[in-house]
Amino acid sequence: MTEPAITPELVAQHNLTPEEYAKIRALLGREPSYTELGVFSVMWSEHCSYKNTRPLLKTFPTKSPRVLVGAGEENAGIIDIGDGLAIAFKIESHNHPSAVEPFQGAATGLGGIIRDIFTMGARPVCAMDSLRFGPITAEESAIRNPSGLEAAPGRKPQSEILNNRRLFAGVVSGVAHYGNCFGIPTLAGEVCFDKSYEGNCLVNVFCLGVLRHDQIARGAAKGLGNPVFYVGPATGRDGLAGAAFASQDLTESSAEGQRGAVQVGDPFMEKLVCEACLELLATGAVAGIQDMGAAGLTCSTCETAARAGTGIEIELNKVPQRAPGMTPYEIMLSESQERMLIIVHAGREEEVKRIFDKWDLPWAQIGSVTDTGRMVVTAGGRVVVDLPAKKLADEAPVYQPESREPAYLQAVRAFTLASLPDLTDAAAALGQLLAWPTISSKNWVYRQYDHMVRDGSVVCPGSDAAVVRIKADSLPAATAPALEKFIAMTTDCNGSYVYLDPYEGAKIAVAEAARNLACSGATPLGVTDNLNFASPRSPELFWQLKESVRGLAEACRAFGTPVTGGNCSLYNQSPNGPIDPTPVIGLVGLIEKSEHITTQWFKDEGDVIILLGDMVDNTDPLLGLGGSAYLQRVHGLKTGSPPRCDLGKERQLHNTLRGFIFSGLVKSAHDCSDGGLAVALAESCISHQIARNTPRLIGAQVDLSPFAGLPLDALLFGETQARVIISVAPADATKVLERARIMELSAAKLGVVGGPDLSIKSPAAEFKRPVSELHDSWWNAIAHAMG
Repeated sequence: MTEPAITPELVAQHNLTPEEYAKIRALLGREPSYTELGVFSVMWSEHCSYKNTRPLLKTFPTKSPRVLVGAGEENAGIIDIGDGLAIAFKIESHNHPSAVEPFQGAATGLGGIIRDIFTMGARPVCAMDSLRFGPITAEESAIRNPSGLEAAPGRKPQSEILNNRRLFAGVVSGVAHYGNCFGIPTLAGEVCFDKSYEGNCLVNVFCLGVLRHDQIARGAAKGLGNPVFYVGPATGRDGLAGAAFASQDLTESSAEGQRGAVQVGDPFMEKLVCEACLELLATGAVAGIQDMGAAGLTCSTCETAARAGTGIEIELNKVPQRAPGMTPYEIMLSESQERMLIIVHAGREEEVKRIFDKWDLPWAQIGSVTDTGRMVVTAGGRVVVDLPAKKLADEAPVYQPESREPAYLQAVRAFTLASLPDLTDAAAALGQLLAWPTISSKNWVYRQYDHMVRDGSVVCPGSDAAVVRIKADSLPAATAPALEKFIAMTTDCNGSYVYLDPYEGAKIAVAEAARNLACSGATPLGVTDNLNFASPRSPELFWQLKESVRGLAEACRAFGTPVTGGNCSLYNQSPNGPIDPTPVIGLVGLIEKSEHITTQWFKDEGDVIILLGDMVDNTDPLLGLGGSAYLQRVHGLKTGSPPRCDLGKERQLHNTLRGFIFSGLVKSAHDCSDGGLAVALAESCISHQIARNTPRLIGAQVDLSPFAGLPLDALLFGETQARVIISVAPADATKVLERARIMELSAAKLGVVGGPDLSIKSPAAEFKRPVSELHDSWWNAIAHAMG
């Protein structure tokens, strides 16, 4: 096949600027070939190079005594959990592919993150997902933003709602398919709905694995002359240049034209690849290992060579090919799934072949490690790529885009409560919030997931954080830990908060994740983040990213949680407009003893309900209602400065709460977040499932009359931060309140657990609702919306 001539139009089609192309020519001292142009287009894409975010990411804290593999070093970060054991974890996005082909986009997103974990030598033990879609009900679609970065006018709400439901159903089905077939529990996550995600849904997936310290594998092409093996299914034309597709604006034309950039996954093949790779790693025959994820064979070859400071040479005619007549360009840029690149110690090839044959896996010896520092690719002996590996992998252009505060924030900050009518029917407002899909039960999602497979799930979906048990069968029997480990995990981000104040909203994302872990009895260990933002070319949108990273970094330092890795996903916008800035936080923590594991639901009649933290933040003129779920759902407004996040108060709350849990004083703990105090109380009454579709409902009698002088809506539905509801045995209530006073932490008795109703008495009024009625609207809201 004759390769096309390199023209300015062809360069632009590869999403490279004229300046970047000039840099390529200067680097090579010649014109690149067509295949080399494709290689540069994916490796220098935003998705692979982080060329607009690298300076920002350097501000994150990345070190701690527990960090064994840090951010940017390898495919995933690794944290020590004691007794010679460690966990590898990471979160990544598959947003654009999921917006185009929701089932395969979501499925291969999970497949990719699973490979990142076992590439490190860890056995994958659980997954989480964080999902964002446009509205699936008319009520959500009616919420109004402040003027500024608005969705485009002229949309047809009903057709958008139907499309959002289609994307939602397809994504959930894709995650369920891949996770269930691979045999990994999807244990936790979040699902949110907002107009800003119409046309550009967010699909962030997380995986965690376990390994011994001496099992850590590296993705480096070490050892001159060592053979390079390809293992996994044959390379096809699916997923062609997917990394480049993920690094451009999503429009109707780009989506239609890039359907071929969406990969097609086979979870059963991935399971075989995983088991074969873990068995092979145990033999010591592997010098380096890397999965073929974004940018496929291109990324895996040049990155392994760059990490080791070596070179690599491969022959494309030896690469298994699914389709006849594939060109070097197609083979190098394909992102066909479930493929691995393995550098083997010379002389141990037969061991490798035997293990791959045992697992009935396709394999091929396609090249070798060199000392040239170059990535050389031949096709039938003809050189088609000859590039300096390190410059390709590590020396992409780095930009520091202009940033400017968006004008819409003036309207946000000008908002006051004076325009809001008084709350007259608190019971109706509570019902509205519990039935709002962003707050309501996500059982429609997680009942499609096998969250019990492997029998390590201790706290399943539905509480503040999931908890998984690290069992002996996750490691070789001879080295199984004497004591089981308990790992808690959660994902968090309130995109509305970040839109209304990127700095405070990002701090809250980390603080709420840490609060969720504290409520479960866990001490946080480390963060993986997924930065979902719009185009860095817009100064207003890049300002959102800069301010968010500033908030994330400050909060991670405050909680002592290093960032161990993650993903930047930019250009998340559609013709409807940009997404809300959404820096999703995945936080992992350790629970030392099984008796410390705590859940959010009330346990026993007569237990005392206590609020830890301030009822409201008196320095906040909006009393926690800015950006709140109440303001959005009841009044149709997404505006107002969000609650202030005092990291010192948060840290004090978390440490005190963990102390109570470790002392055996706490029966349940649930943080106050979306929907405020009333929603948190209701969820504590209705969220316990003792069997499939079998809730254990228990009421509560709450007296808020001592908090006179506060507006009813702020008292019930304000989202002031650093607050947790706990329940304790009656005999322990005085002890908890006294210890809180000694720790200089605000605490107040709110009432007692028991009865068939949730009854709340306020200074202005009293209302009660049967918990069975609250449960029905909360439990079935998404199912009713999805029909």
